[in-house]
Amino acid sequence: MVLDRDGLDALTMRAVATELGMATMSLYRYVTDKDELETLVVDHVLSGVDPAVPPGDWRERITELVSRMRAEVLAHPAAVPLLVRHRHAVPSSLALIEAALAILTEAGFTGEPRVIAQRTIVAYLFGMLQNEHYGPLSGGGTAVMAAQERFPLLAETAAQARQVDAEFHKGLEVVLRGLESR
Repeated sequence: MVLDRDGLDALTMRAVATELGMATMSLYRYVTDKDELETLVVDHVLSGVDPAVPPGDWRERITELVSRMRAEVLAHPAAVPLLVRHRHAVPSSLALIEAALAILTEAGFTGEPRVIAQRTIVAYLFGMLQNEHYGPLSGGGTAVMAAQERFPLLAETAAQARQVDAEFHKGLEVVLRGLESR
């Protein structure tokens, strides 16, 4: 896929047409514009996520579903900005949201608490995907913060952050515990 190989900036109608072995104008028979192309990319990425999770505790089920989504998106990291922009217009995304809402409903979330729970989980997932994409703990930004001396707590925390394992799952556990106390 052009996106995986060459990055988001390379995702153009021309590049995709070339990848498919067709003229750019021919691609317009199937895709109206770049916005629709981006939407199709997001649908392609998320269509690899199985929304069916085994029965059990709602927190375990949500963790499984969200972990599957994260893994699929991280397999196509350049798609992260597209996911945030196009999630509402993609059938596979809507199916995953419906699956999450079903889990929350079975756990007793209804009305406003269900809205808040679903939006909180999505915000956590998307925020973490962006953190992992743009500023991973193992990245250069963390090293720079650890090396500076003006803000000692930041330096200490950044140095420790480079050793953190399972950041995503530990953070998700905190979020779900918070939702549980509704």
